[in-house]
Amino acid sequence: MKYVEGFVAAVPAANKEAYRQHAVEAAPLFKEFGVSRMVECWGDDVPDGKVTDFRRAVQAKDDEVVVFSWFEYPSKEVRDAAVQKMMSDPRMKAMGDTMPFDGKRMIFGGFVPIVDV
Repeated sequence: MKYVEGFVAAVPAANKEAYRQHAVEAAPLFKEFGVSRMVECWGDDVPDGKVTDFRRAVQAKDDEVVVFSWFEYPSKEVRDAAVQKMMSDPRMKAMGDTMPFDGKRMIFGGFVPIVDV
């Protein structure tokens, strides 16, 4: 069964192209580690909620846009192995040093699909 890892981040609106390029350049590395599909989505209709919302979850500032993305893996085992590879690969550290957003405010998690139509 496939496994999904989701991410939400706040990216300065002025860094949209830098973020897109960063993702494009990172994609081959993630694929090498086992990601079968990578999707990056730029916030378009992200409303404020009454109790919580995407913007609050990542402490987005007025000049930031919420990005929602996900990786698909063939299985949780492949994802777990990929995370280990990512943590030890020096290319990931170099990529982390040039991220066009504040990675400390990114939220992420792994999910088991229960409906896929």
